[in-house]
Amino acid sequence: MRQPTIRDVAERAGVSKSLVSLVLRGSDQVRPEKRDAVLRAAQELGYRPNAAARSLSEQRTRTVGVLLNDLRNPWFVDLLDGLNSLLHANGLHMLLADARLNRRTGQDPADPLLDLRVDGLVVVGTLRDPAALGAVAERIPVVLAGSREPAPPGVDVVAGDDERGARLVTEHLIGLGHRRIAHIAGYGAVGELRRGSFEAAMRRHGLAERAVVEPSDMTEEGGYRTTVRLLSGPERPTAVFAVNDMAAIGVLSAAEELGLRVPRDLSVVGYDNTSIARLRHVWLTTVDNTSHEVGRRAARCLLERFEGPGGAGRTQLATPTLEIRGSTAPAP
Repeated sequence: MRQPTIRDVAERAGVSKSLVSLVLRGSDQVRPEKRDAVLRAAQELGYRPNAAARSLSEQRTRTVGVLLNDLRNPWFVDLLDGLNSLLHANGLHMLLADARLNRRTGQDPADPLLDLRVDGLVVVGTLRDPAALGAVAERIPVVLAGSREPAPPGVDVVAGDDERGARLVTEHLIGLGHRRIAHIAGYGAVGELRRGSFEAAMRRHGLAERAVVEPSDMTEEGGYRTTVRLLSGPERPTAVFAVNDMAAIGVLSAAEELGLRVPRDLSVVGYDNTSIARLRHVWLTTVDNTSHEVGRRAARCLLERFEGPGGAGRTQLATPTLEIRGSTAPAP
């Protein structure tokens, strides 16, 4: 059976092919009754626009490449939801790529997306070499989302306020009477900002000597191994602030294995407010870094770059909040 064409839609609606094209592109220069007639004719005929042909005529693919630092991290889910909701509302589609897997094959992480001729690129999370995006930004708009690394010229950055979030955690634990507080730190600019804010808050309360910082890789296994070391020492902390929710899950596993009850014996706080933190049997106190809002803002930056290319890169920080649940309690 022959697929209906734009000519068929025009004949059914009683309009020209150029007017059908305007309607399908979402133009606001078409009278409502004409637009309704075209859309009704397209629906009755089962017409679907030829995306490839439209891309050639518009010199756009109407796709946005999204490069994730690691698809395994559940923190990305809310951010992607916020990103996609605004992109989809503007007729754009996401194409996902995992930077971790691309590095294993020796590829530049962004290459597969660039080969597909995406109109723009959103990089989610911390990349090893964000400066390499400078060459990409000369060709298409680029936005860094959830990362605090130094951005190349012309690249926008949208993230949560990591210093404020870490300060909220530390003040919460100190307010509960905890003095021996450990921080399981992460890597990259995000890890450094959260660590620095934790240490600064401890100093302000005269607790610098009681603060313990242990590096980790921001994974559940890393959080588990680090916590086993912390809890096996002579000065066991009464509270642990993990750099993210994944590491905090490792903290909970280590505490249970060592016979400690959370929060009676040990308070635990994560960061990111992922879906895991909201599970009833976990019910983790954590920082909500407004991932959904970060995603929407990143999409907005990209759309603005499409409308007006060029100009200096901008940095936007969303305000985090502390979600207090069942993993923190007064110090024992």
